[in-house]
Parts: sequence; C-alpha cells; structure tokens
Amino acid sequence: MPVVNEWRYRGRTVTAEDIRFIRQLLAENPAASRRSLSAKLCEAWQWKQANGALRDMVCRGLLLMLHRGGQIELPEIRFRPPNPFVQRERPQPTLIDMTPLTCALSDIRPLSLQQVRKTADEPLFNSLMEQHHYLGYEQPVGEHLKYLLWAQGRPVACMAWSSAPRHLGSRDRYIGWSAEARRRNIRFIAYNTRFLILPWIRVPHLASHILGCVAGALPADWERMYRHPVYFAETFIDPGRFRGTCYRAANWVLMGRTTGRGKASNSYTPNRSIKEVLGYPLTPRFRELLSQS
Repeated sequence: MPVVNEWRYRGRTVTAEDIRFIRQLLAENPAASRRSLSAKLCEAWQWKQANGALRDMVCRGLLLMLHRGGQIELPEIRFRPPNPFVQRERPQPTLIDMTPLTCALSDIRPLSLQQVRKTADEPLFNSLMEQHHYLGYEQPVGEHLKYLLWAQGRPVACMAWSSAPRHLGSRDRYIGWSAEARRRNIRFIAYNTRFLILPWIRVPHLASHILGCVAGALPADWERMYRHPVYFAETFIDPGRFRGTCYRAANWVLMGRTTGRGKASNSYTPNRSIKEVLGYPLTPRFRELLSQS
C-alpha cells in the first residue's frame, strides 16, 4: 500500500497522527460497531454540527475511506438498515382549493409566511412540490428549510432552501473568499432549490414580493433551526426555461454561470445544461463575514 502522509475528506485533513489515533480507538473498542466507533471519534475530535449534533455520517464516510485505503480495519457490518432515500414513498396528492385567483398584489396582502420544516404542514409542502413543480419533490439532505406562503387562507406558493454547493466558481469569485474561508464558512450560505407559485395563482409581482419576504425571515429562521445564521443566498436559473425576472426584480445579482459539468465530473466537457448563478446578500457585511478564516 503506498505511503500517504495526509488524507483529505470533506474539507478535513487527516494526518498520520490522526490515523494512529483512530487505530488506537479501534484497538481499545474491539466489540464496537461502526456506528459506535464513529460516535466515539466525533466526541474525541469534537466533530459536531453548529446545533451540537455529531457529524456522524461524515465521520462514517471518512472511516470508510481510510478502511478502503488500507489505513485502518473496520469491523464487519452488522446491520444494513433500509435506505429511506431509496424506499421513500412519493408525497401523496392533497386536496386544496384550486379556484383560480387573479387579482392585484394589494388585494391579497399581507401574505402569511410559514416555515413548515418539522411542522404538521410539511406534508402539504411536499405534496404541492411533487404535484405542481416541474422537477417534482426532492428530499433535501443536510440543513434545509421549507416555506409555505398563504393568502386569504389558502396556500399560494412554496419555497425550498438547503445547504449551498461547496464549489461554485462564479459565486466564489463574487464573494472573493479564500479556499480556507470557503471550507469554514460555506454553511453561512443558503441555496434556493425550489420556488413554486401554484399554477392557478395569477397575481402580478407576487414572486418578487415573496422573495423579499423570505429574504427578511431566512437568517433568523435558519439560526432558530440550526443555531447559526446565513449571510448570503444563491440560486440557479435555467435560461432555457426561465429568465429569472422575479429574482432580478427583487435585486438578486447575476454572478456568472455554471460550467455545466457537475461536481462529480472528471472532464472539461459539459454534461448538463449551463445555469445562471444569482446571489442575494442577506447582510451588507456578507463579504467580511464570509471571508473570516
């Protein structure tokens, strides 16, 4: 096996000393499962999320990488739980008022903004996305929030947010942060993954108004859920389908375009559609805060 002085996984450098520590941990806990060993290592390294939860799945991935690289010997897998992402049932249709709503924005203001992650209305959000968004519903991984917008007692729009992509050239150049600052502070960026105005809603300027409402609530809601704020928001626009008019009207900035290669590509040839990358500062000090190392 070739000698490797340092390994890297998800932004963490694993040194030879770290590997020796892990080997000692394995030797001291010969009856422990992989899950138990991961939890012990997280505690030893104080490897935790901002909300205090152990970074268990990331740690398990690191241990598996070292196991496959011949650096450590993990115990045999004792139990394979069903994968909820493979076997997850699609959200079921929900009966709601689909009467066409055509009016001026002033006729339905003020809107009610509801963060529905971990609430009784989360299934409604999932169902509406599944039934009416052209991409359908996709279960987020990692930190995420879900918003329902209500008017006159009925839902009119949905918006989903998740953790930001770790590498995005146009965004990174726009912010101007270093690679180290990006690794440390990427969690302070929120990524708008889905935006849906329900198809029977016809209200001019509604979309840009919603963007403004959500941008005002997002930092506090994120901190309430995950115990850290967000300072910047970003999204992708497929110019083959949309012009992004509502984002521009809400003062989002075009930062550039994707390469069309995706994070797993090992070539320089685009293998997917090229998207526009738009961003929105949630605080005037976003560059200063995101560039701190």
